[in-house]
Amino acid sequence: MTASDYPSPYPLQFKGSALSRWLIQLLGWRLDFSGLPALQGVAIIYPHTSNWDFLILVLAKWALGIQARFWAKDTLFHVPLLGAWLRWLGGVPVQRTSAHGTVLQTASQIGQAKQNNTYYWLAVAPEGTRKRLPGWRSGFYRTALQADVPLALVRLDYQLKAVKVSDFIRLTGDEAMDMQRIAEAFEGVKGLRPEKASPIGLLDSSVLRADTISK
Repeated sequence: MTASDYPSPYPLQFKGSALSRWLIQLLGWRLDFSGLPALQGVAIIYPHTSNWDFLILVLAKWALGIQARFWAKDTLFHVPLLGAWLRWLGGVPVQRTSAHGTVLQTASQIGQAKQNNTYYWLAVAPEGTRKRLPGWRSGFYRTALQADVPLALVRLDYQLKAVKVSDFIRLTGDEAMDMQRIAEAFEGVKGLRPEKASPIGLLDSSVLRADTISK
């Protein structure tokens, strides 16, 4: 079943690394990807339950040939060599206390890329941590909505050992409806540690806040 609002075949195709494809196949993983529907967009990866996720995703990124920026905790960039490597990969340091400013800045950058007809994709793990939380951080949603770009739903499934990048939706601004569609697209996906996967819902939504307080 697909959740895509964008008709395939997708126009943006890439030539990835043969070595990375060999490595990820050697690990027993498969990739499901047939291009991107637009020059700009936001991709969310779910679930994020282990440090191994990053290795699999970097190999998948190289194997598919996709260039993408990604948000990461600013403290990681303070570590010598690691910070430089993360920036080389496309990492953007984010202070959680100033997440709103990061959303505005990123949406503005994507808007500029749209005006210039240049490439800009952002990849985000909406849980923001490997620990189980009551829901997802909303930065990805605000950014994609403000920039009016496709939202790619990336399934990181350890049960099937598959990375699937084939569902692209356009957010409506109706959080409940949008998150329901996202939840349906991610139904059944299993992380390495399923018990750490956060339920799908925005942490700062009024419904989720009320539910969390009641517990």
